Amino acid sequence: MARKQLFFQRTWFLVLISGLVLFLATDRAIYATGNPNYLPTVILIGAFLVPVTFVVYIYQRVPIGEIPLASIAITFLWGGALGIILAGILEYQTARQLGVFSLFGVGLIEEAAKLIVPVIIFLRRRYLHEADGLLFGIAAGMGFAALETMGYGFVVFLQSQGNLTILHQTLLIRGLLSPAGHAAWTGIVCASLWRQRQKAGHAVINFPIIGTFLLAVILHAAWDIAGSISRAAGQQYAYMDFIGLAVVATVSLVLLIIRLRSAQHTSNKPAATYP
Repeated sequence: MARKQLFFQRTWFLVLISGLVLFLATDRAIYATGNPNYLPTVILIGAFLVPVTFVVYIYQRVPIGEIPLASIAITFLWGGALGIILAGILEYQTARQLGVFSLFGVGLIEEAAKLIVPVIIFLRRRYLHEADGLLFGIAAGMGFAALETMGYGFVVFLQSQGNLTILHQTLLIRGLLSPAGHAAWTGIVCASLWRQRQKAGHAVINFPIIGTFLLAVILHAAWDIAGSISRAAGQQYAYMDFIGLAVVATVSLVLLIIRLRSAQHTSNKPAATYP
């Protein structure tokens, strides 16, 4: 009988701790030397630490079969990068033309853009279980979140005239919230996409898939709206931002957990073979 792995021996925990050590060491180096050359490393590690840790956690948490780690890394990087590029181009026009409805437009664009690489993998019909789709969706969502956080971190650092405290707050808050944001939304959509194919025996686009995608868009828009209440109503309503984000985060995580448990259950069934 295999010996049960201790908590501190798990790969995701080792990734988290080693990343924290590197982040703190680089951060202390900036304070000690004042050398701005360390800044990109701080932003890179700070933005990628939680997303990478969460992907590793899910990778070891769900029974995904024979998916190589390289495929997950490619989905993380390419899914995130292509999503950021496409979303950034389309959102520029959306923000100018849709006005008050731009947040819903942004949610629609970003949720669609993050699906590019997972859909390519889906169409190759190599990985067939719902758990596979969940993992690829989370990887693409987390790649998007990490690159987006890098951008936000760099911008707030410039706008604050080099205030490292504000940079740390941005990296910390966005990092901790990322599993309840992009990872959850893209994860549940891809899980639904794979699940419906597994049930039907062939690729389909049906109401459950479309409904799940629209739900992800609504959650995304609600997240953006909740995070901007104080900017519209005044800083005295900042507490409303936290309440709104907490509600959306809770709903998103509950949906992700439901899909995770479903993926664990359906992965025990033989996958259909497609012509």
